[in-house]
Amino acid sequence: MPDLTLFHTAEVHVASFDALAPQAQLAHVVRPDWLTRAQTGMTAELRLEISAAIEATSGPVLCSCTTIGAVAEAAGATRIDWPMMQRAAEIGGPVMMAYCLDSTRAPSTALLERAFAERGSAAEIRTLPLPRLWHHFTNGDSALFHAEIASQVETSLALAADTSCVVLAQASMAGAKDLLLHRTVLPVLASPAIAMETLLPLRS
Repeated sequence: MPDLTLFHTAEVHVASFDALAPQAQLAHVVRPDWLTRAQTGMTAELRLEISAAIEATSGPVLCSCTTIGAVAEAAGATRIDWPMMQRAAEIGGPVMMAYCLDSTRAPSTALLERAFAERGSAAEIRTLPLPRLWHHFTNGDSALFHAEIASQVETSLALAADTSCVVLAQASMAGAKDLLLHRTVLPVLASPAIAMETLLPLRS
């Protein structure tokens, strides 16, 4: 049995997560069609398909796609962004939440609000929508994708001096974190590393 089974909607995530946990036994399931279908609405058929695939696995499961995260969680998976949202709630608000897919906004906002609510406080969220950058990722130009995200976050932070931390809502955005290390003193949170740190110590 693998230490962790990961469900992705983009092939590029396989190498990224393997690099984060080189000593772990990871099993990857890649279903880009799930994201394509979910972007036009989560149908009952798609919900059942995702749930059945997750329930058929053995051991802990991580879903790296924010858009299908709620369905995956209901089927027993850990959402990639949940440990990150908990970390953001520990830091406190206001939180700047950047995202590049419109279908990410609602589930990410709800999850961040949930993390704050579990700590007995209300979330103050400043959303930074960056949908115009998504085509860089789908075209395979990750370097430009991450560079543009970092630039937009830096510009937005200059206009919101009281921000407590930055949340990069999608796993695909994680590469922008390193680019921001020397541009801001604020914590910049990316979900893949935080999720792996949280889950792998729990493996049997």
